[in-house]
Amino acid sequence: MAPRTVELIAKKRDGQRLSAAEIEAIIQGYTDGSVPEYQMAALAMAIVWRGMDAQETAALLQAMLHSGDEVTWQDLSVPTADKHSTGGVGDKISIPLAPAVAACGVAVPMISGRGLGHTGGTLDKLESIPGVPGSGVAHFQTRLEMDQFRALTAELGCCLIGQTDRICPADKKLYSLRDVTATVESIPLIVASILSKKLAEGVGSLVLDVKVGSGAFMKNRADATQLATAMVKAGQAAGRNVTAFLTAMDRPIGWAVGNALEIAESIEVLQGQGPADTRAETVRLGGEMLRLTGVASTLEDGEAQIAAALDDGRALAKFAAIVQAQGGDPRVCEDPWAVLPRAPLIEPLVATAAGTVLELDALQVGLAAVRLGAGRNKSEDDVDPAVGFALLKKPGDTVQVGDVLAHIHARSPEQVYAARRDLGAAYRIGAGQPDLLPLWIDVIR
Repeated sequence: MAPRTVELIAKKRDGQRLSAAEIEAIIQGYTDGSVPEYQMAALAMAIVWRGMDAQETAALLQAMLHSGDEVTWQDLSVPTADKHSTGGVGDKISIPLAPAVAACGVAVPMISGRGLGHTGGTLDKLESIPGVPGSGVAHFQTRLEMDQFRALTAELGCCLIGQTDRICPADKKLYSLRDVTATVESIPLIVASILSKKLAEGVGSLVLDVKVGSGAFMKNRADATQLATAMVKAGQAAGRNVTAFLTAMDRPIGWAVGNALEIAESIEVLQGQGPADTRAETVRLGGEMLRLTGVASTLEDGEAQIAAALDDGRALAKFAAIVQAQGGDPRVCEDPWAVLPRAPLIEPLVATAAGTVLELDALQVGLAAVRLGAGRNKSEDDVDPAVGFALLKKPGDTVQVGDVLAHIHARSPEQVYAARRDLGAAYRIGAGQPDLLPLWIDVIR
């Protein structure tokens, strides 16, 4: 007789190893509903507490991958690649990167996620783009059927969607569950979640952006290296070309935190402008995608091709075509704030001390944004696309008393008051220079 789910939960709780068959049975049961959410939550916590070895992690990955459909791209005449970030604050890199890579001749069929914990989600950002007036479409459509996904990828070289009901349905359920049960920070769960989606979408090459720092799920270099190495090995074992970059997340990326605000920043990058760090990550990660697919001979060659696509308008034109094809208003690419939702209140956060910005803690910024409504406390929560922060001062900047550190985009005076408190606590101003992680920490190939 097969063991009951509760016995397998207890087995993992007690630090024992689960077999591939046991893992397959639990994931199949969770997918079809015979294993209830409370039991899966208990197992996820046991995995966080006790971990999984390489064989268990591989079995979990395969069980989640095979819980639904797998896409193939043999009919495409160009190579395929994708990028995935482990999550950060202000991390909107996928939005300018995907059309830039597609503009350089690599197909990017990207399946993305929603906000998880204190980090934002690509889908939430894209859905802040309204639909064309009078079209009957509310916003950029991230929920497409598989035939639409395939057709748009073939036509435009890029399509940006969420998981369909048939792409890794086990991960789709587990992803939301982890967000609200404090079970995000687990290397086996992260590896299985990321790679099951990426293997299911059928890409031949994958670049991973593994964040390190207070705003990342991996707080230190050692843990991030462990995660990156596990994902590179698992991806390569599945026959993919995989590179992982370790990048800084001890401060937010760029100036914008919040969904519509991050779309506006992404469009600045697509217009050949934007914050230096947002552009730098777009160029390097995109350049590596071109190198892995053979479209570029070296990383430097790939970076030059991505930079050119951003500067000459090809990447912006590609994004406009994607937005229109997926139901959004392409005018957002010409004048973002004529289209994007705006918060009714935009209020300053001012410095109460003079000196140098020594710290802008990414975790605290992310949590402040969630409290403002830009993220979720529960999986069923709505996200307000208009609220967030525009960060005017970041670590290394000199400020005087009364200087504006950031603008708070909010719905009510009460939200402004709370955000001033929460975002203000993320800033530390004093004498000296900030002790920051380098933007590029390591690369694992």
